[in-house]
Amino acid sequence: MRVLALCLAALAGASLIGRATARPESASILDYINRTWSVLTRSNQDLASAAPDPKFPLAHGPWPVYVSRTEDLQRVEKQLREEMKPEDFRKIQLRVLPEDVTKLTEGDLLYLPRPYVVPGGRFNEMYGWDSYFIQVGLLRDGKLALAKDMADNFLYEIREYGKILNANRTYYLTRSQPPFLTEMLLAVYERTKDRAWLADAVPAIEKYYRFWISEPHLTPETGLSRYFDVGEGPAPESVSAERDAQGRTHYDLVREYFRTHAITDYDVSQYYDAKKDQLTPLFYKSDRSMRESGFDPSNRYGPFSADIIHYDPVCLNSLLYLMESQTADIMHILGREQDAATWQKRAHDRADMVNRLMWDAHDGLYYDYNFVHKSVRKYPFLTTFYPLWAGIASNEQAAQVVRNLAEFERPGGLQTSTYQSGSQWDAPFGWAPLEMIAIQALRRYGYREEADRVSVEFLSLVLQEFLKHGTIVEKYDVVRRTTELSSEVHFGYRSNEAGFGWTNAAFTNLYDALAPGERQKLLQGSEGPQAAVTGMAGAYHR
Repeated sequence: MRVLALCLAALAGASLIGRATARPESASILDYINRTWSVLTRSNQDLASAAPDPKFPLAHGPWPVYVSRTEDLQRVEKQLREEMKPEDFRKIQLRVLPEDVTKLTEGDLLYLPRPYVVPGGRFNEMYGWDSYFIQVGLLRDGKLALAKDMADNFLYEIREYGKILNANRTYYLTRSQPPFLTEMLLAVYERTKDRAWLADAVPAIEKYYRFWISEPHLTPETGLSRYFDVGEGPAPESVSAERDAQGRTHYDLVREYFRTHAITDYDVSQYYDAKKDQLTPLFYKSDRSMRESGFDPSNRYGPFSADIIHYDPVCLNSLLYLMESQTADIMHILGREQDAATWQKRAHDRADMVNRLMWDAHDGLYYDYNFVHKSVRKYPFLTTFYPLWAGIASNEQAAQVVRNLAEFERPGGLQTSTYQSGSQWDAPFGWAPLEMIAIQALRRYGYREEADRVSVEFLSLVLQEFLKHGTIVEKYDVVRRTTELSSEVHFGYRSNEAGFGWTNAAFTNLYDALAPGERQKLLQGSEGPQAAVTGMAGAYHR
């Protein structure tokens, strides 16, 4: 009984399992998460170990570290020599970015001035949308300085590299990722009340906003925005690191699929030349743009999301609405009321367009809008909760979306879509950031019972696998309640990376939002720790 009690206290106290190697009895999953922030932190002091890219395993040092063309190279070198050990400094090579950055195809690191937290595993750099969720976790665990460092690095990226990057590697210079900047800035400001810092951030906010509302990201037909990578050709990180057991790249598998399947979702000839058995330049443009969206890959915009460049996504435009309304809040804080009114009108106009073009009253779901064919693509995806999370939806629209919750809800939480395509961002997989956004959306509109139920389903799955393996990973099979996914993922990379930044943050965020009684239910059971967490999820799942 004493062993059982210890195991059931995994969330609130001691657990038998900590790390996969040491497994100390004193470690709990919350302790593990708190400790992991340090493990995942990178700084200039350990730049020699941060510079290598796991996605380019055949590369070797010394490792190039690039700075922008407007940066003071001598200042950066002086700073790094002061912070790094001499033997470590000799392992890197400082370089200035060339004028044409599209010629850089290796996995070279881009300089950032402040420490940051990486997701984990093959992702050894600071990512765009991952960093928002990571910052949520850092603030929850009292790491304000590091949370502010993350925001400061993004402001630096906008000033020196033109935008928040997919991540700080040279092959990511041509694209961004889903924008959460103002959310991160306000989260820091709420704790520091530093108006001067917030005011200094305004030019960067405006510059990054222009990136999203200018062509090619702007679609003039609607006034809304799309994902669009300005680079050309195959994504270097995919060619290097996304291969199957036979050594075939993601692009080899895509060609084979196009060759052997009839596709009606879009005009395949735009993306595949059947006579030459070659992917077209437009396919690679779309593939890169799909990676800017963060959902790489899925069939959300047809097989491999190849048609993404012809859509205004509901997720991106909900985030831009949030950016507009939050910038209005920032202007209020700074006493700039006229500017606040301008930003608020932008938000109002965007919300109106999202509801006009992307809401399907018959299905009770938000969809992505094809601005070429002037229609939505009826592909149920968890991004239908973004307008609820951002506050765009009416109470009735929210109620209709919630009535469709069963389409996504499975024993381990919410599956990303209702279709199993062999891609990791479709069924049966669940991802922490979408679990967190959907559950927070439910709470925003008063659906506490549903939010608690889904939270327990997902948290119990993460806890179950932590108890089994001693790690937290990036994605989960929410149907079979497992992290063993390699046989189910057929396109993209097949690994399930450990760490893992956004899952750590989502776990603590969702756990904290449960009422004390609901947290206790998560720990109940009588057949041992594994059966306890699995059985609890089963009791909650309808």
